[in-house]
Amino acid sequence: MMIISLAPRRLFMAAISLVAAFAPFCSAQAEMSAWAEAEGGRMRLVALAPDAGGKIRAGLQIEPKPGWITYWREPGNSGIPPHVTIAPASGVTLETIAYPVPKHFFKGAIEDIAYDAPVTLPLSLTAAGKGPVAIDATVFIGICRDICIPFQANLAVTLGPAIRSHPEEEAILAAAEAALPKPPSADFRVAAHAISPDRKTLSLTLTLPGEGTSVPDIIATGPSGYAFTKQIGGKRDGTIFKTDIAIGKLPKDYDLSGKRWSVLVIDGGKAMETTLAFD
Repeated sequence: MMIISLAPRRLFMAAISLVAAFAPFCSAQAEMSAWAEAEGGRMRLVALAPDAGGKIRAGLQIEPKPGWITYWREPGNSGIPPHVTIAPASGVTLETIAYPVPKHFFKGAIEDIAYDAPVTLPLSLTAAGKGPVAIDATVFIGICRDICIPFQANLAVTLGPAIRSHPEEEAILAAAEAALPKPPSADFRVAAHAISPDRKTLSLTLTLPGEGTSVPDIIATGPSGYAFTKQIGGKRDGTIFKTDIAIGKLPKDYDLSGKRWSVLVIDGGKAMETTLAFD
């Protein structure tokens, strides 16, 4: 079971940030920032001009070097999740960060949820006003191999007119969006869920997209900083899979009523992510 505690992570990040090597300010008069480089990899910002409603399609492109990993939104025992902050003076607001399907990595008692290959995190941005847009972003990620290296950089992009064609940026963002887990469907969904009275297990009944025999990988994410992956007594019968997920300790005085958790299910080459409501 993986249980990630937010408070220790914040202390960990604060400590390592004191020794972080800060990348230079990387700006470009284009739809892609310059690459920011670090020991374990590099990253840059990709964006397209706002549409008529001010919505901006963008992405944080991260390329770990061979043998290195970078993290998902709930990273594992001690990893660093991505953080993107947009300067308020830019007039651009970050609405959401989306995450392509990650992998599970195990090394002894250490469990990581991460990416070991180039990945682009889709960003949904909104620009205020109708004038030219200059995005000024501060990005903080973790890059790890034998040790974790905090990687922070300022990435800036000045967006050109929407009438221009940008095939390279379009291709990067389209590939990133295609790599996201799919929403639930009739043949791939959570058919039922319930948490035990003692809040120690989450019971799931899943409809899976094929009649295989493999056990799907399941990552349930609850309060911020907590993810749960240990399955108990999973059983697959054709397209139906039933299992319990060990929950363990939740934050003190945590009230589950009305909360929304997420669950990511990876079954072979397909992945689905949905919300679990506790009313």
